[in-house]
Amino acid sequence: MSDALTELEAGVRADLARIAHPGAAWLEPKTGPDGNPALDVLIIGAGQSGIAIGFGLMRSRVSNILLIDKAAEGKEGPWLTYARMPTLRSPKDYTGPDLDIPSLTYQSWHEARFGKESWQQLGLIERDHWAEYLLWLRRTIGLPVHNASELLEISPASDGLLAARVKRADGIETLYARKVVLATGQEGMGDWMIPEQLAHLPASSIATVADDIDFESLRGKRVAVIGAGASAFDNAATALEAGAAEVHLLCRRAQIQLIQPYRWLTFRGFLRHLSDLDDAWRWRFMRKILEMREGFPQPTYDRCARHANFTLHEGAPVEAAREIGKGVELHTPRGAINADFVICGTGIDMNFAGRGELGGFAGNIATWADRYQPPEHERNERLGRFPYLSDDYAFTERVAGETPWISDIHLFAIASTMSFGPSGSSINAMTTAVPKLVNGLTRGLFRADIARHWASLGAYDVPQAMITRPARTMEQSQ
Repeated sequence: MSDALTELEAGVRADLARIAHPGAAWLEPKTGPDGNPALDVLIIGAGQSGIAIGFGLMRSRVSNILLIDKAAEGKEGPWLTYARMPTLRSPKDYTGPDLDIPSLTYQSWHEARFGKESWQQLGLIERDHWAEYLLWLRRTIGLPVHNASELLEISPASDGLLAARVKRADGIETLYARKVVLATGQEGMGDWMIPEQLAHLPASSIATVADDIDFESLRGKRVAVIGAGASAFDNAATALEAGAAEVHLLCRRAQIQLIQPYRWLTFRGFLRHLSDLDDAWRWRFMRKILEMREGFPQPTYDRCARHANFTLHEGAPVEAAREIGKGVELHTPRGAINADFVICGTGIDMNFAGRGELGGFAGNIATWADRYQPPEHERNERLGRFPYLSDDYAFTERVAGETPWISDIHLFAIASTMSFGPSGSSINAMTTAVPKLVNGLTRGLFRADIARHWASLGAYDVPQAMITRPARTMEQSQ
């Protein structure tokens, strides 16, 4: 480790010590049905969101926590797996998992790692540097993390606890916790979509942008990418750079989306208070933003456009597909396109029942369609399938009383978007979204223990001072 990083970490410890008030522990340990200590909060996911949530809880003196992630250490999140852009798309000065602690910002780490001049010259943050920074952040603040640990199921247990069945390399264990947070990023409540027109194609001919694609095998091949968001362009560019003979990107819209609505909403009022609005306004804003879809920056487009064998097709939704020999023929209103391999960048759909960990209660998770019926001109069936969350990011019941314990399961992922705006998937929203979630978690933990706190107040007898001179009586004073 460099001297500059060592010095920075010392500064982090000093900063955190200065803002440690109040430092009093306020939670008593609970015991699970197996006789082992139960966690106060179990966080599923140790990527950027899980790290920020864990950090926020520790600053609130909730230290009996654990983060688990099915990935190996350093491979959490998309950065070193299916993210295929060279740099982050957010401006370099956006802050997030540091939770407004200057010494924990990416800038502080970058300057210690590469020098202040490097920061001044930096355009956008390199993807692998961001992954390295997140691992440094997690280690520096001392978060407890178990990697290679996959959540299988959540169910209720005795004494207000939740039971989480977890698969590890050495077998299956059950962890007990008062609260569970699903900080599961993109896939939290569903899966990547393959349009129904393509679902019958053989697995060897089609993939989603999140799959482990062997791009070298596409050298000399014809590739079609369905979708026109940033991830679709990233995959098209990766195929071109790997030597694909042709790459066709199919955009269903008449004109490709050039406006990035997520740049508009990056101001404190929206990020902090969208969730305070009534359902009609929340729906109106998020429908507008999500139906616009996500734009892409100039370098993302240029990465594809510099290749003469790249073709963008606008107004070209796939209406049908069929196998032709070892290839695929895609039918669009603009004509047929032949490809050897198809990559789908068509987003994620909500499918609670398809998530094994939610299987025991998926049918009773309330959705936006269960809680709000927009005017006819504002309806959107896909957005109606998003979960309808309470003000602490917790699941709510479709039928009250059937699964009341799901109010202790909190969702901080892309599926939180309809209820809270960008939160579980956006770096720029963390400094407002994570404190809101942490406050909700601590509020629930406090309320659940209210009888104990009341009894503790009644029993509190610690004097603040010592009387060394006895009080004088009125008679003695005369």
